[in-house]
Amino acid sequence: MTNAADVFTLKNSKGVEVTFIARGGQITSIKVPNAKGEVADVVIGYDTVEEALAGDAYYGAICGRYANRIVKGEFELNGQSYQLETNNGPNHLHGGTDGFNLRTWEVEQVELPQFAQACQLTLVSPDGDQGYPGELTTIVTYGLTEDNELVIEYDAVADKDTIINLTSHAYFNLDGAGAGTIAEHELTLNADKFTPIDGEIGTVTGEIAEVKDTSMDFTAAKKIKEALQADCPQVKLVDGIDHNFVINGYDGSLKLAARLESPLSGRCMEVYTDQPGVQVYTASHFDGSETGKQGRPIEKWAGLALETQIFPDSPNKAHFPEATLKAEEHYRHTCVYKFI
Repeated sequence: MTNAADVFTLKNSKGVEVTFIARGGQITSIKVPNAKGEVADVVIGYDTVEEALAGDAYYGAICGRYANRIVKGEFELNGQSYQLETNNGPNHLHGGTDGFNLRTWEVEQVELPQFAQACQLTLVSPDGDQGYPGELTTIVTYGLTEDNELVIEYDAVADKDTIINLTSHAYFNLDGAGAGTIAEHELTLNADKFTPIDGEIGTVTGEIAEVKDTSMDFTAAKKIKEALQADCPQVKLVDGIDHNFVINGYDGSLKLAARLESPLSGRCMEVYTDQPGVQVYTASHFDGSETGKQGRPIEKWAGLALETQIFPDSPNKAHFPEATLKAEEHYRHTCVYKFI
């Protein structure tokens, strides 16, 4: 029986270490060397397990059953209407106030040939849990390769038709947690389109818009501060970026979604996924009121979340990617964070 505070660490021969706890599968540390051999912990969070359990439970955690937002917490499936908790203004976010990020996952160390080290995390969510239909069994594999890739593989199956969207909610700062903001980081997205948000709705409208000639254009590498400082209505709505980007050429195969690079530390991270979207969030809600790693305040824009996913509110948008999981079929999702 796994306990919430149980700690697990994956290591490879290149000096990369990934540490997580059983509560939420929460990734509490990723230590990565740069070209000079200088090691930094590149995820925002806390110094101790006790602080992690008491603090923001989204940091580095698995979010579900439906990550991101569902408008008014409502959806219809097979002619039946469902009402979920509204925990983010008028909307449902990340499974509500008792999401998968707050559950204790059963964790088992496993040996898989493609990984230097790996663990499997299992969670059974009963029928009606969080308001969703069907008993859902989810197995998430965290695997670390010798090529400095943290691979997250999701596999879920339900006994009734349901909806699903799982993601990992780590915030990255390639200079190290507590080492300033990500404003000077350079971001590239393999996305010619994004889904604009509306202030009244609190999330996506259903529009799929071109990024060209907007502050959302990261098709070529640019400093994140260029968007943060832009006179742009979409940026002003959330004091930064909290938008879903549409990955080019989605076909269910693994594709490059994003590339994040710090000119200061020289570290670089590439994100690959087989999902249609990636939520880019500049952590505008951080306000310095929480103490993070090294005893430093967690300030606005201290980290960047790159959450691979189905689009927000997909259950209510027929032209968005399908979020329905049919009974006894498998939801599968792979996300790779590759450190260079």
